[in-house]
Amino acid sequence: MKKLILLLLLINFSVHAQQKHPAPVHKKAIIVLTYDDALMSQLNIAIPQLDATHLNGTFFLTGNITQETLPGWRNAFKQGNELANHTLYHPCLITDGKGNPANNSANYTVYTIIREIGMMNNLLHVIDNEKTHTYAYPCTESKVGGINYIDSLRKSAIVKYARMGGDQNAIVTDYNKLDPLLVPSWAVVGKITGDDLIAFVKKVQKEGGMGIFMFHGIGGDYLTTPAQAHSELLNYLNQHRNEIWVATFKQAMDYVTSVKR
Repeated sequence: MKKLILLLLLINFSVHAQQKHPAPVHKKAIIVLTYDDALMSQLNIAIPQLDATHLNGTFFLTGNITQETLPGWRNAFKQGNELANHTLYHPCLITDGKGNPANNSANYTVYTIIREIGMMNNLLHVIDNEKTHTYAYPCTESKVGGINYIDSLRKSAIVKYARMGGDQNAIVTDYNKLDPLLVPSWAVVGKITGDDLIAFVKKVQKEGGMGIFMFHGIGGDYLTTPAQAHSELLNYLNQHRNEIWVATFKQAMDYVTSVKR
């Protein structure tokens, strides 16, 4: 009887451990593919390329969702992609007089940005029925009206993880020092090749950490990454599944916060 009880306890512990520490424990690196602004090129090019290589990404959506694009985003979620929060109206600091003044983050307050994030969560829930969503700061800005709202966002508890920007050195190797509301990523801009994207992955592999890509347009729209370069990246990731865990932002952050010591 004692042996049976011990066996049951060991099984229970094993199951709990597997739930707490998912697949990446034996991988060399974690790569997260994120895409901002709910762009048509993501639906038309990025997602089909992800599907072809059996990979998933995180799409930070704004309220720029129409009746025509809604089925595509809902299907993307059903295929394993994460739909995440990028606010309703994507407020950014406007300094050149261009753009809609209503979306100028200088005219926002901490209250209005937190309210808007909460409303976008509600919209996402209608699409994917998920209770929680991750967040990405519009234009990688953490201030509205000249006031930093990270502490207020933390206190609100409406998002658990938030992605910032960064460059090709944005690789996380010390999870204990990682602020879950200030997670760095490489904002991919400029004339980028597949080799450039793969070089970042290889650096993450070498350092044994987590690297996050921030994409916008894929083969179109703006801040465009060539479709061929994106495809080469995905093919490399697909060919190195034994070493690399390609996760959504939420999956990756759930893992790295669980292994903190």
